[in-house]
Amino acid sequence: MLNEGQVRNDAGYHVDTLDVYSAKQRAAFIRQAAAELGAQDDTVKRDLGRVLLKLETLQDAAITAALAPKDTAPSIDEAQQRSAMDLLKSPDLVERIVADMDRCGIVGESANLLAGYLAAVSRKLDAPLAILIQSTSAAGKSSLMDAVLNLMPDEERIQYSAMTGQSLFYLGETDLQHKILAIAEEEGVRQAAYALKLLQSDGELTIASTGKDEATGNLVTKQYRVKGPVMLMLTTTAIDVDEELLNRCLVLTINETREQTRAIHARQRVAQTLEGLLAGADREAITELHRNAQRLLKPVHVVNPFAHLLTFLDDKTRMRRDHVKYLTLIRSIALLHQHQREVKRVQHRGQTLEYIEVTRDDIALANRIAHDVLGRTLDELPPQTRRLLTLLADWVMAQCTIRDETRAAFRFTRRDVRAATSWGDTQLKIHLSRLVELEYVIAHRGRNGTFEYELLYSGEDDGRPHLCGLLDPEKLTGSTGDLTNTESWSGSESGRSGSGRVVVGVQSDLENTAQSHAHQGEAAEPVGFARNALNHANHANGASPLAAGVQG
Repeated sequence: MLNEGQVRNDAGYHVDTLDVYSAKQRAAFIRQAAAELGAQDDTVKRDLGRVLLKLETLQDAAITAALAPKDTAPSIDEAQQRSAMDLLKSPDLVERIVADMDRCGIVGESANLLAGYLAAVSRKLDAPLAILIQSTSAAGKSSLMDAVLNLMPDEERIQYSAMTGQSLFYLGETDLQHKILAIAEEEGVRQAAYALKLLQSDGELTIASTGKDEATGNLVTKQYRVKGPVMLMLTTTAIDVDEELLNRCLVLTINETREQTRAIHARQRVAQTLEGLLAGADREAITELHRNAQRLLKPVHVVNPFAHLLTFLDDKTRMRRDHVKYLTLIRSIALLHQHQREVKRVQHRGQTLEYIEVTRDDIALANRIAHDVLGRTLDELPPQTRRLLTLLADWVMAQCTIRDETRAAFRFTRRDVRAATSWGDTQLKIHLSRLVELEYVIAHRGRNGTFEYELLYSGEDDGRPHLCGLLDPEKLTGSTGDLTNTESWSGSESGRSGSGRVVVGVQSDLENTAQSHAHQGEAAEPVGFARNALNHANHANGASPLAAGVQG
């Protein structure tokens, strides 16, 4: 224990640096101090002993405090707790979450906000989701992330602008456990990307590093460990994201249509009015309500009695991870509704395990979100490229109608597309080149050495995200997951997926198992989840007609 020792009296003053655990250094310090002060060696020795005992007491207290669980959550009074519990027990909880987020100032991103909110709730699970928000610059990805994070308790989220390669390894052992780690830009964590991937896959990080032994001062090997699980949230403007990171995340893409921009402008103008001033006060109350509600959510086991009947695409190896995301999304929805579910108990190996169960409504809502989020993630085209393709298809169709030409005969230049879409030249080059590369568009050499383009894509899919292969939850009945009918399972008919989409693959063997358990019964009751909360959100990121894009 290296310390600076100083002693003084009316006769003199002495200061020196010494290791108080070293008898040799203490003896030298005592002799020199006694000589400077004109005091007896025994007097200085006795006082130095008292100092050493005090230092050991302080050191023990510091170690105990460091090892003690850190509970930084603020106290919630009875009224706040009652309001938060009313929210969590509300039968229209999901609709209230979507409405409250809209009141907090985010326009037209209901599906993304709800997906982000549920991913944040998943921090309470043993294997949380990860979110990557992708858009062009200034589209609103940071606003989306901040809107979700603002509804989460301060003590359960950690935000950084950037991270070095080794920074994660030296956090406290439990500093990240069941928390949200949010990083402003994916580019800011590229040095720490390896550690983040390990944290997502393994649930913890370990590193061996050299350090100085506190007792002897010698260099020794020390092991540092950071425990998960942790919910990860990133944003990026990159079109091509690291595949290793991408397939570990749910990718949320921002609505970049002109109609969305107009809606944002309208909300920005309202913020300058008296109505906007009052809405700001409401926003603070909404934020506090949701933070308190999140504090009342507890980690609890979630059992899915329908799990053996669910279906998912299996034509690509990456579906192994996407299937887990889908199942985790269902569990997150159930976890959010934990105060509306019966807590069941089972005895196993001398222990009592408590759990709640997934309902059909949970699966129905998860399917809605999966169609929008996973359906877009599994598209071979990035969101901005998909938007350009849909705009081109609408514009070419309109032009062919006006000119009475076939699509195969119609040619257009990049200048024509710039004029029709108002896209920048650099942005247009990138996405048009991708469409040519993937054979949605053909490039022809023109007379003057310029290129003319022909659109091959005929709009065989509707341009909206869709994830084939999901079981329709209305076919489930009872508490054990019996099937009423399997003929119209989502994804069992292969006509939904077209060119540019994931081809519907062979269903999992679970489909055959499910069919063998099917029985005749009454039709399932309509699903009672948030009926209209996502109706408009499922189309929020869909491309608008090009004609609308060139108006006024």
